[in-house]
Amino acid sequence: MGISADELSAGLARVCARVGLGALSLAPQRLTGGAVMESWRFACGEEAFVLRRAPSLAFMEGRPYGHSSEAALIEAARAKGVTAPEVVAVLEEADGLGSGFVMRALPGTADPKVILGCDDPVGLLREAARDLARIHSLRQADVPEGVPVMDYRAAIADLKQQFMDAGGDRPIIALGLRWLEDNCPQEVEPVLNHGDYRMGNLLVEGSHLIGVLDWEIAHFGDPHEDLAFGCMAVWRFARYDRPALGLGSIADYCAAYEAESGTKVDPDRFRFWTIYRTVWWALGCLKMAAQWRSGADRMLERVVISRRTSEQELDLLLLLEEDAPEAERARPLEPKIAPGPATGEADYGEIASAISEWLATIKDRLEGHDRFQLAVARNALGILARESDSVVFDFFYHALAQRFLAGTDGLQREHALESLRRDVLAKVEVDSPKYPALAHARKKWLGEN
Repeated sequence: MGISADELSAGLARVCARVGLGALSLAPQRLTGGAVMESWRFACGEEAFVLRRAPSLAFMEGRPYGHSSEAALIEAARAKGVTAPEVVAVLEEADGLGSGFVMRALPGTADPKVILGCDDPVGLLREAARDLARIHSLRQADVPEGVPVMDYRAAIADLKQQFMDAGGDRPIIALGLRWLEDNCPQEVEPVLNHGDYRMGNLLVEGSHLIGVLDWEIAHFGDPHEDLAFGCMAVWRFARYDRPALGLGSIADYCAAYEAESGTKVDPDRFRFWTIYRTVWWALGCLKMAAQWRSGADRMLERVVISRRTSEQELDLLLLLEEDAPEAERARPLEPKIAPGPATGEADYGEIASAISEWLATIKDRLEGHDRFQLAVARNALGILARESDSVVFDFFYHALAQRFLAGTDGLQREHALESLRRDVLAKVEVDSPKYPALAHARKKWLGEN
């Protein structure tokens, strides 16, 4: 639900009075980031707190459990020694704030740019592995009822349905879904998975882990899923060369995890869950546009994140091409021909660039979430500007995707990999030209330095 600043402050005053935190001494300020839930920082007396809430009640529909269960999960993890924030209140209907809870604020930052430049990334990686192992020590008896247990085959089928609901026309995602069906492992004893354990959800001060955030998709399943998710290329940010959380090597991460948990990491299961979660996040990005269209959340960031689907398709192809024939992997890829200089009247790409340049001139007049949204708006305009110079590729063709999904076509076919490589490079160059994996792929496939 939409909420005004006055309504938010009044609602928080009711919450704080109800749980004995005292009167508000600092009005709530919207924190940047958060692809799904909102976060607001405020203070009572000398103490700072963070409200985490759903942007609308519609966002909570279809979820296996609500914010009260999420809060109980966090407290159960804290009891196991996980560095998670203390939950001090769960919102009630009478508070008038929708669905959410209030946590005690912790010091530090969740900004990956700051964290990845810390003095001791290897030490921080060990601490992250330690906390993940402690999360995985939780079993169903330790948490509230209703936290789902993953059925691997059912989860793949759900992704497949999401794909069809989104049009079923992305060939690389179709390849990934078929690979998951063909390579699904046997289930293991389920442990609590955080579900979103990666850079961006870890609060860090200096080189030390201060808090694990964002527990809304926790579930029971294979511990390799959590391990693999944090090692996806998208969560390394600028440190593509440090595959484990952007902090170090996967070998060091797994060794630290094994030392704390007493369990061995299986490389084959690790690869399966890396591919599964890459497909999962590709579809998660794709769904952002549907959420915006439905009116559940009209935030600008939704439509921009939907265009990050191509990042995951690039990462997915880099993972899947390992199974292609050697001759196809070695086939040279020709660079694209750059367009000539523009003439005549301004096209829509140039108009978008002009608007973006003007927005840059008012950046210093904004602060907080408004300044963040301006950056998102400029990103959106950049996509429009770059897309005006691009062409439509077979990349989007429904028929090709359906053949891949059915297993009647694939990377064994001559030139299939070459075509997918060319098309996904062109798409990411429009959507996310600064995505670190793009430079890696161009070097690998085109020989660029």
